Amino acid sequence: MYLKPERQADLRAIEQWVAQRFAGSSVLEVACGTGYWTQFIARTAKRICALDAVAETLAIAKSRISTGNVEFVIGDAYAPSGGRGEFDAAFAGFWFSHVPRARQSEFLLALGDALEVGARVVILDNRFIAGSSSPIAEQDADGNTYQMRSLRDGTTHRVLKNFPSEAELRSLAGGVGAEVCLTQWDYYWAIEFVVNQARRSA
Repeated sequence: MYLKPERQADLRAIEQWVAQRFAGSSVLEVACGTGYWTQFIARTAKRICALDAVAETLAIAKSRISTGNVEFVIGDAYAPSGGRGEFDAAFAGFWFSHVPRARQSEFLLALGDALEVGARVVILDNRFIAGSSSPIAEQDADGNTYQMRSLRDGTTHRVLKNFPSEAELRSLAGGVGAEVCLTQWDYYWAIEFVVNQARRSA
């Protein structure tokens, strides 16, 4: 995805945009993967706790980032670590599209509970663009969509990949936060909201 020629202008713009969003913040990054977005956030953030469930991808992230303001942690995206008040911002890049529709609200509520009230949340992901995105191969009874992905070893895998509408994103974000804002580029979208005490899970 990061190598497709038609997406390079969007990626360069988003790399700067993301860094600006987290200037001076203590950031909880969920599902950081190989640290592609962590490296840009680290340029301006006060500190980052970058969480992922897979040790192998965290090892790649650690090799990519040498700044002292990033801590890498193995953890569960549905139960992110950290006490309330520890983080005033959160980021999830290209993770939300892999969250089953039945667990999307659960994920957002758990993320909100790991942050202080008034924290800024930014979620970044793909738009479906015919001819650039992998075709949708299947849709299940819950509305989840799937793509087929081929790896270098020749194996092919069925991968959950949802593409929520603007209305769905605004409704989901509004369930845990306020001041919801959607930004769209040609190939990507980002939803932002501020954690609202009145809408947190019990």
